[in-house]
Amino acid sequence: MGKIIAIANQKGGVGKTTTSVNLAASLGVLEKKILLIDADPQANATSGLGIDVEEVENGTYQLLEHSIKAEDAILQTSSPNLDIIPAHIDLVAIEIELVDQENRESMLKKAIEPLRDKYDFILIDCAPSLGLLTLNALTASDSVIIPIQCEYFALEGLGKLLNTIKSVQKIHNNKLDIEGLLLTMYDSRLRLSNQVVEEVKKHFDEMVFETIIQRNVRLSEAPSYGESIINYDASSKGASNYLSLAHEIIKKN
Repeated sequence: MGKIIAIANQKGGVGKTTTSVNLAASLGVLEKKILLIDADPQANATSGLGIDVEEVENGTYQLLEHSIKAEDAILQTSSPNLDIIPAHIDLVAIEIELVDQENRESMLKKAIEPLRDKYDFILIDCAPSLGLLTLNALTASDSVIIPIQCEYFALEGLGKLLNTIKSVQKIHNNKLDIEGLLLTMYDSRLRLSNQVVEEVKKHFDEMVFETIIQRNVRLSEAPSYGESIINYDASSKGASNYLSLAHEIIKKN
C-alpha cells in the first residue's frame, strides 16, 4: 500500500515545489512508482514537469469537486515512473466552493483513496497557506515533509505550522506523522546558513533529515525547461542532493 506524503509550509519560497518535483523524480529513478498531486493554484509543479497548465482539463480542482474519478485526472510525465495530477489557476476558487460542504477537509482523502495500491508513494505539493487546500492535503496524508530555508526568518511561522499539524492530528487525521524537516537553500559559505542548520538541529534533533539541499543554479534553471533536475542535469549538486533525500526516505519506510 502506497504512502501519502504532503510537502507543506505556509511560507512561500522555501523550496516546496522544487522538493515535490525533484523528490518525486528521484524516487521514480530509484524504481518506485510515484504520483505527484499539484495542490497549489500557482500550478508550478505542473509546469515544472513540462505540462502546459492552460491545457489542463482534469486536475486537482475536479478531483476536489468529486466531478471525476481520480484515474481520469492522471497524466504521465517524461520522468520515469512518475505520474501527476495537475493543477490549474481555477483551483483558487475551490476554497470558497468547499466552505459549505460536509466533511470539506476530507474531499481529497476520499478522492485519492482508490489510488493508494497503484503507487509506492503519493506526494502532494501544497499551497503556501494554511487554508482548506492544505488542510485537505494533511487530512489525506500519512506524513508531512516541512522544507525550511536556511535563511534569517527560517523558524518564523514554523510554530504555527506545527500547531496546525497538531490540530489536524487531533480532529481529522490521528495517523498524521512528521516525515521530517528538510533544510533547503543551504550555502556553506554563509555563516547565517550554518547558524540556521545548528539551530534547527538543536531544537528538532532526529526530526531533521540528514540530507541538506544546497543552493544550486542548475536547480533553479530546471523548471524553466519543464524538467526535473534529474532530467535536466543528473550530474549536478541538486540532483545528487535529491537522490540522497530519496534514498533516505526509502530507507526510513
